[in-house]
Amino acid sequence: MFDNLRAALLVPEIRKRLGFVFFAFAWFVFMIHVQLPGVNEARWQQVLSGGTFYNLLGFLSGGALQKLSIIAMGITPYINASIIMQLMTVVLPQLEELAKKGGEEGRKKISQYTRWLTIVLGTMQASFMAISMRANGVFYDNSNWFLIYTIVAMVAGTLFLMWLGEQITDKGIGNGVSLIIFIGIVLRFPTYVTQTLSSTSQGAESILNIVLYVVVALVIIVSIIFLYQGQRRVPVQQARRVVGRKMFAGRSTYIPLRLNNAGVISIIFAISILLLPQQALSWFNRGQGATGTGFMATFQHAMAGIGTFLNVYFTPNGWLYNLVYFLLVVVFTFFYSSIVLNTRDVADNLKKTGAFIPGIRPGQPTVDYLNKILIRITTASAIYLGLLAVLPGAVQRGLSVTTFYLGSTSLLIVVGVALDTITQIEARLAMRDYRGFIKR
Repeated sequence: MFDNLRAALLVPEIRKRLGFVFFAFAWFVFMIHVQLPGVNEARWQQVLSGGTFYNLLGFLSGGALQKLSIIAMGITPYINASIIMQLMTVVLPQLEELAKKGGEEGRKKISQYTRWLTIVLGTMQASFMAISMRANGVFYDNSNWFLIYTIVAMVAGTLFLMWLGEQITDKGIGNGVSLIIFIGIVLRFPTYVTQTLSSTSQGAESILNIVLYVVVALVIIVSIIFLYQGQRRVPVQQARRVVGRKMFAGRSTYIPLRLNNAGVISIIFAISILLLPQQALSWFNRGQGATGTGFMATFQHAMAGIGTFLNVYFTPNGWLYNLVYFLLVVVFTFFYSSIVLNTRDVADNLKKTGAFIPGIRPGQPTVDYLNKILIRITTASAIYLGLLAVLPGAVQRGLSVTTFYLGSTSLLIVVGVALDTITQIEARLAMRDYRGFIKR
């Protein structure tokens, strides 16, 4: 890996692309410090201390939410829009045909739809956040004009990050949106390390617990690498072909079925569902102080009861929360894997090209065989992702480490993006010189 990185720096084209990526990272860091005006920072820090939902968004945005900058929402609305469009492509036949048969023009249209959906989702999220902030006294100016200004500024910040991600994809190396999330997560690590060293030097943290925590983190990272790189190779035999007067013998190849087809999406879905009820109740003040009679008073008392139940029994440290978290991750892993990999399309493509799986008849038997394999590997990855979702928090609480946050989502994103970027660098090097493959 280090040899490839050193070789990439010697190639002018790749060096230029890497330089553009770091230039974009510098712009991202600069935008973090462009703060919204008229913010009561002391009050905002109090609101953040009691909101898990805000802390998650802040972690994915590189601390922009903690500073309440114009990119406080990060790239989250664009990610949600991309996921929704991917799901709609499977549900709506028109979008499915546009994605499969539309070619480059079809992909451009789907990208345009994704951008418009990003504006809609970003406006909704910014509106909820701004109204909640004004209700909590975060803004000095409580006028409607300032509220509209805040919403427009945060949506514009998200659109800037979306544009920056597209520029990185076009002029840099790797997926631009993924790299923005990557740098947003990595930017938080120096703060965690500084806090941990300071706390350890003052005796608040045990050195042995810190060492054990680091060892567990390394083991988790290695396991994630195996999860991303793991494949189930299904053998495929190409039929003999006659071209003119020549006969070409069939060759053997394979279908690489990834062990983790869902990536980090299943964990993101599960976290969103778990945190949304609590955050919605906090936005509506959980019905505290409800008075009077009638439907609204009954509704407010019901919301207060639900809020009390969630605060007592459904906390991140409780067994019920972690059990539901684990089950949601498993369910969404199966759901998203079935969407990403359509076994019927794979079987049809094999049949069209005259290829077949040895010992398996083309058509429906091939679909059933691939489904059987997919269920097995998805079961393994779903259980692993479910354990990965709940174990880091349990380890952190067990070792009493409070200054370093090791989230399953952040680890999956950081490792996955790093592996994907290195793979793309190696691919660009291979395009320039294929002799490395001959030596292997």
